[in-house]
Amino acid sequence: MLHVRVIAPQPITAQVRDALTGDAAITHLVLLPGAALAPAGDVVEFDVVREGASAVLDRLRKLGLDRDGAIVVERIDATMSAAADRAARRVPGLGADAVVWHEIEHQTGEETELSASFLAFMAVATIIAAVGVLLDQPILIVGSMVVGPEFGPLAALCVGLVQRKFLLVRRSALALGIGFPFGMLLTVGAVLLLKAAGLVDESMLLADRPLTDFIWKPDALSWVIGFLGGIAGILSLTSAKAGTLVGVLISVTTVPAAANAAVALTFGAHDEAVGSALQLVVNLAAILAGGVLTLLVQHAAWKPSRG
Repeated sequence: MLHVRVIAPQPITAQVRDALTGDAAITHLVLLPGAALAPAGDVVEFDVVREGASAVLDRLRKLGLDRDGAIVVERIDATMSAAADRAARRVPGLGADAVVWHEIEHQTGEETELSASFLAFMAVATIIAAVGVLLDQPILIVGSMVVGPEFGPLAALCVGLVQRKFLLVRRSALALGIGFPFGMLLTVGAVLLLKAAGLVDESMLLADRPLTDFIWKPDALSWVIGFLGGIAGILSLTSAKAGTLVGVLISVTTVPAAANAAVALTFGAHDEAVGSALQLVVNLAAILAGGVLTLLVQHAAWKPSRG
């Protein structure tokens, strides 16, 4: 269930009330006349089951409240209310399967910011993966996958393509297009520093690495895993199951592939660099394909319920 707080300019408060009253998905409806100061207006608060949230938010946006007032949406972790239980029973479907498109657009949109923290996480993850490659340590590879922030822009890119939000597509592509080269460039510098300190050398890359050589040897299964990861990642976002997303992050080798390419370029192993770059491209394409397909299916499945 979601909690929605609306600031409505007084001239359209009656329209807002009419748009909300009688909707089976809505409960705990409260009207506070004149309570809002900035922007000025009336405050309307209510809870809505996820299954019917998109239709309700669409109606509010059509009234211009996102422009002239405000619409704030929050997730509710627990509700002890018979009225809420009745609302959940009245609306078809399950909350875990419902897609609140406005929530997903906003959530993924925040992940496309090309911020200093995004670049820092990308660099740290790539360097961790580089050390894991040289030491042939899968645990470091897994750690780099968890630290890497790249799934946010990838998910936003999927949403932007499906919803035809081309600004979101452009921002996501920019974050990925700068983030990966930035992380790889700093990784090259870090490897050179570690080499100068005598901590790593070329022989570590050229030695047999049975636990991590899959990173630069893409095959059909690389596509399959990436595709399934894209599906699971989008489902984890649309169903608000963050725990599932962690599993997705450690199933695809985007950051490790970029790190392996950087290490290979540093030591002049061009064949391995090409294989790593191909692995990166395969994983990115597969994740996008799986994510876009999942959103298209969800969009079709929930279209009738959005009104």
